[in-house]
Amino acid sequence: MTDLKVPVMANYNAEKPPEILFWIGCAGSFDPRAQKVTRAFVKILNYCDIPFAILGKEEQCTGDPARRAGNEFVFQMLALQNIETLNTYQVKRIVTTCPHCFNVLKNDYPALGGDYEILHHTQLLQSLQAEGRLKIAGEGLKGTKLTYHDSCYLGRANGEYEAPRQLIASLNVEFEEMARSGSNGLCCGAGGAQMFKEDEPGNKRINVERIEEAIKTSPDIIAANCPFCLTMLQDGVSAKEQESIMVYDLSELIVQANKL
Repeated sequence: MTDLKVPVMANYNAEKPPEILFWIGCAGSFDPRAQKVTRAFVKILNYCDIPFAILGKEEQCTGDPARRAGNEFVFQMLALQNIETLNTYQVKRIVTTCPHCFNVLKNDYPALGGDYEILHHTQLLQSLQAEGRLKIAGEGLKGTKLTYHDSCYLGRANGEYEAPRQLIASLNVEFEEMARSGSNGLCCGAGGAQMFKEDEPGNKRINVERIEEAIKTSPDIIAANCPFCLTMLQDGVSAKEQESIMVYDLSELIVQANKL
C-alpha cells in the first residue's frame, strides 16, 4: 500500500494517538482478494480524513482460527502477545474489516486483559455517514441490482444487521434480500475454522447452496462484509458458472460509488 497514506503505530506521536487502530488481520494482510478490501477501506479513511494507524509487523493473528479449531494454547499465546502490544500503545478503539477478528477481539480478549472498543468497518462507515463525515455519492452504481450476504460473526454472533443495510440504502442500487437473510441467514461455509478443512464426503457445499439462493434474486452484485465470505461466495459463483455476478465487500462498493 505504498501509494496510500497508512501510518504505523510505532511512528505515531504517543501524546496525540490516532482516532482508531485499524486491525488488518491475516486475510487482509496476505490474501490477494482481501488485500483489495484493505486498500478500499484505507482509501475511505483517507477520504474522510480519519486519524488512524496500523500495527504493521507488530500485528499477529488474533488466534481465532486456533480457538475455533480447538487449540486453546495457541490462541492464548497469540492473544496475550497482541494484548501486550495493544496495551503498550494504550489503544482504546479498534476497527477491523474481518468479522472473525471483530468477534474474537470484542468477546474473547477482555477475559485475558484486552478490553477495547471494537468496531466492524461497516459500523464505523455507517457512523461516519450518520455524522456527515462520509458522503456516499451513489451515482457510480446507479441501476445495479444487489443482494447482501450476512456474515455469521457479525450477524448472529454479534447482532449487527442494520449498519450494512443502511450503507446499502445509500448506494442508489436496487436491493433484494435473499430468502434466508438477517438472523435467518445461511453461513457461507467457512465459519468455525471450516475454511481450513476439507468438506465432509457426500455433502453439498454450503457456499454453492448459498449462491443458488443469491442467483434467485438475479443480482449483478453480491455484497459481503467478510474476507472468508468473499472467498466462499466467489468460489460458489465459479462453481455455478455465474462469473457475470460480481462479489464485493461494502467498502469496495463505496469506493466505486464515490469513484475514489
